[in-house]
Amino acid sequence: MLFIFNTIILVIKLKNKQYIAAIIINRDGNASHEKITTRGMRQMNQKMLSVGEFSKITRTSAKALRHYDKIGLLSPMTRGENNYRYYSIRQLALCNAIRVLLKVGVPLAEISGLKRTRTPEIVDKILARQKEAINAEIDKLRDTHILLDTFALSIKLGLQVDENIICIQYLPAENVIIGAQNDYSNGKDDYDALFDFYKSVSDMETTSELELLYPIWAIHSAEKIIKGDYSYPERYYFYNPKGQDERPAAMYAIGHMRAGYGQNDELFERIKCFIDQNGFEICGNAYEEYLFNEVCIRDDTKYLLRIMITVREKGAHEAKPAPELNADYFGLYSGENQAYGKKAK
Repeated sequence: MLFIFNTIILVIKLKNKQYIAAIIINRDGNASHEKITTRGMRQMNQKMLSVGEFSKITRTSAKALRHYDKIGLLSPMTRGENNYRYYSIRQLALCNAIRVLLKVGVPLAEISGLKRTRTPEIVDKILARQKEAINAEIDKLRDTHILLDTFALSIKLGLQVDENIICIQYLPAENVIIGAQNDYSNGKDDYDALFDFYKSVSDMETTSELELLYPIWAIHSAEKIIKGDYSYPERYYFYNPKGQDERPAAMYAIGHMRAGYGQNDELFERIKCFIDQNGFEICGNAYEEYLFNEVCIRDDTKYLLRIMITVREKGAHEAKPAPELNADYFGLYSGENQAYGKKAK
C-alpha cells in the first residue's frame, strides 16, 4: 500500500496477476476508488522524487535524510514496489525550513518540536535568540583575530630587527592593561608579583579567556633604571585594544637582544650608554617585551628581548617627538624608518 498526497494506492496480487487501485480522499472526507493503469502509476511516480534527486535538490545528504526519517522529522512520502523511498515535491518546503533553522544554529531536537508547533511569533523569538548567540560568536572571533595579529606582527617585526642597532624612535600611544604596583614585601619575588597580576586580571568581570592569552610584559621606573636596578619591575602590563590604560606616545630608545625572561641587564646598559652618547636623557618608564617568546621559540634562553626607554633631548623640559614613523598597532613599530638609528658600541 502506497500513500501519495491524498491518495492511497493499493497494489493487490491475485492468481499471479497484479491489480492497482486508488482510493482518493476528497476534501469533504469521502472516499472514492478507481483502477489505475501502469501508465497512470508511472505518471504519478514522476511527481515524486527519489532519495538521490531529493538530496541533490535540497543539498541534504542521504545520511541526513535517513536520520530525519528515523526521528520522525522528515519521512519519505511513499515507497515504491522496489522498496525505494520517494519524497513528494511538497516536502521540499519542509526540508528547506529544516535547513534554514539548522544554518542559524537551532538544535535538531528543537526543530523536531517546531514541525507542528511553529508560528511566526515562536520563530521570531528563536531567531532573536540565535542572532544574539551569533553576535557573541562574532565578537569572540574578532577578539581571536586581534590576538592572532598581536603575535603575528610581533614575529614579523622580530624577523626584521637588527640586534646590533639601537635607535631613537617616536611611537604612538597604545591601549594597555596595567596592573597595580608590584608587591615585593615578605620575601616575594617577581614571579610572585606576576602571579598576583594574573590573578587580578582573571578576577576582573570584563576579562575574557582570550585576554589572558596576551603576552605579559614589564614596566621599569625611570628612577630604578638610572640607578641600574633592573631586577624587579614596578608593574606588569599587556597590550589590549579594550584596555583603559595607555603606554604613552613618546620618543623611545629601543634595542633588541637574544635572552631569556628577566635576562635584561646587558641590553639595559647598552641602551643607557647609547642614550648618554647621543644627547638624550631618560625621562620616563622603560618597557620590557619579548618579540619572540615560547609561542615560536623552543629554547627559552633565545627569546628576542625588546627594551624601550622613554627619552627626550638633553635640556628639554619635555620630550620632543621625532617625526612620526610608520607603526603597526599593539606597540609593534615598523623598523624600516628608524630615527637616529646607530650601531651600539
